Amino acid sequence: MVKTIASVGLPVDEILEIKKNRLMPKEAAGEMKRISIVTGIHGDELEGQYVCFELQRRIERDREKLAGIVDIYPAMNPLGIDSVTRGIPAFDLDMNRLFPGNIEGNMTEYLAAGMIEDVAGSDLVIDIHASNIYLTEIPQIRINELHEEMLVPLAKETNIDFIWVHGASTVLESTFAHSLNSTGTPTLVVEMGVGMRITKEYGNQLVDGILHVMHKLGIWNGEVKEPKKPIISRNPEDVSYLNAGVGGLFIPAVKHGKELKKGEVIGQIVDPLLGCVLDEVKAPVDGILFTIRDYPIVDEGSLMGRLLKKEACRYE
Repeated sequence: MVKTIASVGLPVDEILEIKKNRLMPKEAAGEMKRISIVTGIHGDELEGQYVCFELQRRIERDREKLAGIVDIYPAMNPLGIDSVTRGIPAFDLDMNRLFPGNIEGNMTEYLAAGMIEDVAGSDLVIDIHASNIYLTEIPQIRINELHEEMLVPLAKETNIDFIWVHGASTVLESTFAHSLNSTGTPTLVVEMGVGMRITKEYGNQLVDGILHVMHKLGIWNGEVKEPKKPIISRNPEDVSYLNAGVGGLFIPAVKHGKELKKGEVIGQIVDPLLGCVLDEVKAPVDGILFTIRDYPIVDEGSLMGRLLKKEACRYE
């Protein structure tokens, strides 16, 4: 059942509408658990679009196994998606800095408040993001340490590779997830893939995890796959950042997600004009490469990747 959760008038008689699709058991009875799948807050992050499609396809294939409510919100920033823009076009605003919004406020504040009101009360919200166009991320969930106790057990059930627990000072209070978590609606922030693209492998991995956590919550009675056991990092010093020493064209030499040895070459920065190697990007420590540069043109100082140090690779 498709429903409009918020709408505002635009110039030239157009209307901006934010919609959701609600999937329910064919024979609904009594109070049911609810999971909400949210994506498209940033218009240039499209990985979640595939997840919304594939999750609904699998549920419809075995609809009789559905035992709760699944709300799908594929486009929280429809103008941004239509224009391949991260923020809200014309307003030059990042939608994920507007929450919890204000129902009596301007257009963007009103939309943000409408989203929060509709999603609040879910037994679990999964807020799906991608990286930007420059970097590729392995499937991971990022958690504010203030909500670690509530969220880490749920995150372990989602079949992702990595749980990154951030310090409270690094998490902006105006984000969608923080606004919901602070008011008691558990919300997991997934980061995976790359901006403006779809990584089908990662999408299928996350759908497997969503169905598994739905099974744990009593929303899905179908068959599910056992989730991966994720690595969990809680210390900022666990992560090593790699930056370009020179500008040029980056040619990767290793696969994303690979376990590396100290000194192993991750890629070369080359000069296409002179046909020479300007620099080699090497692993500064033993660890897992969980972020790698995807866009090949780099400047001095550009982020080339992130390594989770081997001694920090703890499975729980």
